[in-house]
Amino acid sequence: MTKSVIFELSAIPEKFLEDDLKSSQLHSQGCLYPYLEKKKLLDGTIAFYPRVIGQRDPNNPTHYRWGFNWEERVDGVCIGRSIGSIPPGAVHMIRTLYQEGATRENIIAFIKKAKTKKTSPKLDVCKNFDNTKLKPVLPDDAPIAVVLFAGGGGIEAGMVQAGIRPVIAVEFDPSKPDLSRAIPSAHFVNAKTHHRNFREYGCRVVQLTVQEIARLGFLGFPRRPDYLHASPVCANASLAHTAKAGKGGETTDDLTAAIAVAEAIRQLQPRVFTLENVPCYQNSQSFSIILSALEQEGYSVDYSIVNMADFGLPQARRRLVLIASRGCRVALPSRTTPCGWYEAIGHLIPTMFNSQLLPKQQQAVEQFLMANEPTPLLLERVGGRNGMKYKPGHLPCNTILRCLRRAAPTHFTDHKGCNRSKFADIWLPDGTVKSLSIQGAAILQGFPSWYEFPKETATAGSIIGYSVPPSFATQLFISAQSKLLGVTV
Repeated sequence: MTKSVIFELSAIPEKFLEDDLKSSQLHSQGCLYPYLEKKKLLDGTIAFYPRVIGQRDPNNPTHYRWGFNWEERVDGVCIGRSIGSIPPGAVHMIRTLYQEGATRENIIAFIKKAKTKKTSPKLDVCKNFDNTKLKPVLPDDAPIAVVLFAGGGGIEAGMVQAGIRPVIAVEFDPSKPDLSRAIPSAHFVNAKTHHRNFREYGCRVVQLTVQEIARLGFLGFPRRPDYLHASPVCANASLAHTAKAGKGGETTDDLTAAIAVAEAIRQLQPRVFTLENVPCYQNSQSFSIILSALEQEGYSVDYSIVNMADFGLPQARRRLVLIASRGCRVALPSRTTPCGWYEAIGHLIPTMFNSQLLPKQQQAVEQFLMANEPTPLLLERVGGRNGMKYKPGHLPCNTILRCLRRAAPTHFTDHKGCNRSKFADIWLPDGTVKSLSIQGAAILQGFPSWYEFPKETATAGSIIGYSVPPSFATQLFISAQSKLLGVTV
């Protein structure tokens, strides 16, 4: 009996198809072969799928599509047969069957079984994005994204929930005063956090500033990625009160960061560009630099100041959000029903540690009860200029912040920039007081349950406070995907 022949991967799949399939060995039991799928994009360029970063690895089955060809003799005539779209995970077993001397019929039966095996419901992330307990499993040809100023990965978490694969995340910011004494360890933790949460998606963390990456010409970055996102450092833009008083404004770092983002747009040419920042950023020269680059490159731009509570986030968080695209106009997602903070985290309250109200917190509760019926209250432990801030349970909580500039409330640091193990308390009508946990704060910031935070409260708080809320990001990218898929050639 003639054994089946299974060809090894060719370094050049196109050459493999042109020559090797014409081999006389094809007339034996059949062959397994890799190939690439071509798709024409709106701008006329050709994209090859599965998408990969850098060179395709001949030894990595996920870098190719797979098919199986053989010939059958029917009434004395040779007829070619084939099976395509073989799952990459089945390639190793098919090779093993060959090495064990399996018949062509057995191999074909195995391939058909592998193709008909039901996929995990986690693959359908666009329908199940709200099932945040399941970590999404993305298909090989998922859209790819590059993230600038990545922080701890909030935007990436939202991307994968929307079925998008983040492949490069740039994160290094030596300008933060409260991290300046511990930059290496702080960013090492961020790198570890990225690796822990996004390693299966092939996301690579680049620990350089975006300015340095731009000077290197974005070496090793994919050209024409599906998405490019930037959340430029905005410490000065957020100081609206000092800027108005003539005490603050854009720095050289702010402007060079914007120039680097503009250069990323020009060089990488993403299909969709998104940006998130504090509201005052829209009045900055930095924002004008980025807008000018988008206009010069022919992008349609839509931006607005949005309150993310209008998109289901249990937090009042006003941010500037921009989305730009070429070939079609991609708009911001539709608004959804608001959610109160108690509805979002009430189930976790019994698991939180007991706490005691500070004198100013107690005073705020008493003032509230003088005019209102008892209801759960979320109280910050550091008061702002207008006194202690609190929110009744039926409303979204106040904006979760990472660092304090004396006039703004915070959750994770005090007015001296020192870390706090307690950042907010929950008062219940029966008199119970609980300390808001990191898990609770993560939910208020829209993080999915599968996201793993570092154990240190201050580091976890930094990731939460700096991040784009993943739940909002998911809606933003699902909206973008629906528009792109509707016009893709």
